[in-house]
Amino acid sequence: CLILELDKATITLTNYILERLLKLALIHQEVGIGSIPIEKWNSVFEGPNQKYSSLTLGDSINQCKKHKIITQSEKDFLFNTVRELMRNGFSHADAGKILKDIPENTVGFYASFTNPSEIKQVELNQKTISPLQAVQIDNFAKANSFLYFDYVFGLIDKIENRIIELKKKM
Repeated sequence: CLILELDKATITLTNYILERLLKLALIHQEVGIGSIPIEKWNSVFEGPNQKYSSLTLGDSINQCKKHKIITQSEKDFLFNTVRELMRNGFSHADAGKILKDIPENTVGFYASFTNPSEIKQVELNQKTISPLQAVQIDNFAKANSFLYFDYVFGLIDKIENRIIELKKKM
């Protein structure tokens, strides 16, 4: 999606990666990351899977912080920014969440073919007019899709290393 510049799709799929990452981190923090004989997979994974697989994103974030899988600053960023803006904004197609930080009004100009020299100015609310919302959402996605993916990709490595370290201490 990044290569093809499908920025909204990149954000939506990154949301999926993040939610799955946090749930798997909780499961593997409990189960461990070492080898498990295949005949024990059902019994080993059943409990943690039931416990964590249907958590909301907010609950997954809180549980990861509680289990020291993420730091306080990561928790704050994931809970307050990512959950609200990136996940809820894009997964629920909530333009209000995505565009909350842009100004309401923008100035536009228009004229008619019958009198092209008479240019008129108009104030438009870009947060409520759907074609203007679409432009702003596209601009937001283009500016943020790579940064968001890069953040989550880096978080994968950090979480994996933390789980390894937590298991060493046990």
